[in-house]
Amino acid sequence: MTVYLYDSAGTWIAFRTDLDGRYLFDTHGEWIGWFPFGDDDAVTKDGTYLGTIVENRLLWRIEQPYRTDPGYPGAPAFPGHTSYPGGVGYFGAVPGFQDVPTELLDPEYTTHTGFGSLFGT
Repeated sequence: MTVYLYDSAGTWIAFRTDLDGRYLFDTHGEWIGWFPFGDDDAVTKDGTYLGTIVENRLLWRIEQPYRTDPGYPGAPAFPGHTSYPGGVGYFGAVPGFQDVPTELLDPEYTTHTGFGSLFGT
């Protein structure tokens, strides 16, 4: 069962192929990250913190604690095109979280393109 993930405004931004799916895909089916730690924290393909699942939302923790480098999992198979799930309602503010920076949702993003730009530096 496909698990659709939204931003705080209710816009569809990503999905997993099932509830325990190891990989995270954008709305076009492109691989953008994975879940290496066995929890709800996702990282980009190169191991940069990408976001955390909070209910049906993918949000970015403002102060992410240090975690070890998860390595590289190997690319997943193409998940196929998923149907548009529609939007959901506004989620409201979650203390300590904000929407995932759009740069991190780009399948071509790597830390080599300037992670500092996420913070305006």
